[in-house]
Amino acid sequence: MDDRTGGTGDGHRTREAPDRGRWALAPAGGTRVRVCPLDARGRAAGAARTEESAAAAVRARPEVARWVWRATPQVQSELLAAGVRVARCYDVETAEALLLGHEGRAGHPRSLPAAWARLHGRPVPPDRPPEHLESDVPPSLFETGPVPLPDGVDPLEALLEVYAAQLDRTARAQHPDRMRLLLAGESAGTLVAGEMTRAGLPWSAEIHRELLAELLGERYAGNGLPRRLVELEEEISQAFGPGERVRPDLAAEVLQAFARAGIRLGSTRAWELRKVDHPAVEPLLRYKKLYRLYTAHGWSWLRSWVRDGRFHAAYVPGGAASGRWTTNGGGALQIPKVVRRAVVADPGHLLVVADADQLEPRVLAAVSRDPGLMTAASSGQDLYTVLSQRAFAGDRDRAKLAVLGAVYGQTSGDGLRHLAALRKRFPAAVSYVDEAARAGEEGRLVRTHLGRTSPPVGRGGEEGAEEEAGGTGPEAGTGVSGPPEGAPGSAAGAARARGRFTRNFVVQGSAADWAVLMLAALRRRLLPLAAELVFFQHDEVIVHCPAEEAPRVREAIAEAAEEAGVAAFGPTPVRFGFTTAAVECYADAK
Repeated sequence: MDDRTGGTGDGHRTREAPDRGRWALAPAGGTRVRVCPLDARGRAAGAARTEESAAAAVRARPEVARWVWRATPQVQSELLAAGVRVARCYDVETAEALLLGHEGRAGHPRSLPAAWARLHGRPVPPDRPPEHLESDVPPSLFETGPVPLPDGVDPLEALLEVYAAQLDRTARAQHPDRMRLLLAGESAGTLVAGEMTRAGLPWSAEIHRELLAELLGERYAGNGLPRRLVELEEEISQAFGPGERVRPDLAAEVLQAFARAGIRLGSTRAWELRKVDHPAVEPLLRYKKLYRLYTAHGWSWLRSWVRDGRFHAAYVPGGAASGRWTTNGGGALQIPKVVRRAVVADPGHLLVVADADQLEPRVLAAVSRDPGLMTAASSGQDLYTVLSQRAFAGDRDRAKLAVLGAVYGQTSGDGLRHLAALRKRFPAAVSYVDEAARAGEEGRLVRTHLGRTSPPVGRGGEEGAEEEAGGTGPEAGTGVSGPPEGAPGSAAGAARARGRFTRNFVVQGSAADWAVLMLAALRRRLLPLAAELVFFQHDEVIVHCPAEEAPRVREAIAEAAEEAGVAAFGPTPVRFGFTTAAVECYADAK
């Protein structure tokens, strides 16, 4: 029934015709919600109605093209439990974070109450921190609920006010159409994240336990270390001499033991240990690898995160400063290759594993509009091989190091020589990242092609540079990453770190923009099928599907990649392709 007239939040009714494709939804107490149609300016275009639940509201209006609501996680879990999926949504809190960043206010509170308070000149409440972020405890144990609106403020009226204001702010963006596309893509990403979290990644607990026993040995009573780690600890201690006892999981003890042996180390990181000639190094490296498996994906992890044959990670779209996704615990984005043996499709199903081909160099070609690099990226051939033939005498490794060095800021030593060759052949591409680095060093805002904005100084940029240059990205194993450059704590060192971050941000952030658009396009193509997205990591997706659907899923992935390339960067000759494999076990895909 009708219980409120539509309004704009200022006490006046709107007489504009509704946009039949867009409706707002807000809570009304318990499971009840209030909904109303919206006009093109984001204002109520008709009377609000109260429905018994979000699922009932969506079912009653199958023609609605886009639902506008406060935050997808607060609505979607109920919808999915009721078997309801929406085609599109606009997530106001996700949009608020992106708009704040674009306005140079990254890190300011993003919640609906915070946005409403800013509009009314009231004190802005802080966002509730995600206490469980990257913990090893399932997020359901820590949920605290959203930040509440002030007493007496109607949730639907507040939603309409903030949404209308966001449309106005988007229109004032540097490139409004691109920003609208980014907001739509990020909102679609929240739908994908919720669906993947609910579906879970197929996981065999039995196979997982078998590989733990194979690699770590049996567990000792009293929650002690498994046998293989105990044996390696003894081997390491003996390597330092008679009577020595070194606990290899304690870095301080390891450093002290090396110091007693006359070897000074700054850390126990693998790259530093490998430079040392000592009998303790080899077993220590093996210990570190197995200890990481034991702590990150051991028996405790299996009990906490795998249930009913699925690993249920909680994905956070845009959780990293670069726009990349993160997870709320469980380590979903860092599944070791050996553990992938436990990722097994259901009977009669396959895992279609798709890995984007040289995504970041292709993104650099598209955003820089470098003619030579776009031409090199215009075919389905291995891009580094093509580049090596054009600028590096056929040496693919040098070509790869040159491109990744330009993107990740390796501009000294061999990296400088490689960069000079790259600049000679592809000047527009190198100038693009060089300008981003200069802007970062000078403290200016740096944006991706669609308008995602790097955090300002002191808001995560420098930290993001170190995080994003770690050992899990595409540069891992290439020799690009290593000890940080610059004098820690100095202004010059901070500026260089900031420049390295923004140099990478314009490419990695634009790749994140492409990725959410690709996910949205892929989700749309999978809706008529039984197939479901079950995993996404930066430039890799996994779709779990009946075996007979695998060819259609492959086609959908290829089409989604190309569609996202055109949508994100406009018409260019750059091809965005995936290497795909339809397998029963994730470990067999690579």
